[in-house]
Amino acid sequence: MAKRNEVYKCAECGNIVEVIVPTDKDVCGFKQLKENTTDAATEKHVPVVEKIEGGYRVTVGEVEHPMTEAHYIQFIELITDNNEVLRKYLTPSDKPVAEFKTDAKNVYAREYCNLHGLWRSK
Repeated sequence: MAKRNEVYKCAECGNIVEVIVPTDKDVCGFKQLKENTTDAATEKHVPVVEKIEGGYRVTVGEVEHPMTEAHYIQFIELITDNNEVLRKYLTPSDKPVAEFKTDAKNVYAREYCNLHGLWRSK
């Protein structure tokens, strides 16, 4: 059974979907992406959330993640305590950083690396 905000990827076509309205059925033909939280790679993937005036800044990794055509962060999300999802899409020419305006007190971040998958802040 799929839950709200779970992320899935199709092995055949590569489409990535996020559940918006959950049902009591599985997501057809898609495999759920697990949120990694421990980074053993040279590049850093775990999002770092920093409180700023009016919201939060999310930086991918304690060491800035590379952003090249072959290896980059495709999106960064901030998820609030009421399941609101704030998202920024990135291109290889962007920095792996996003700022989100929200009054939410409890948040976590996720990001998706085109090579290494889905990652979540601790």
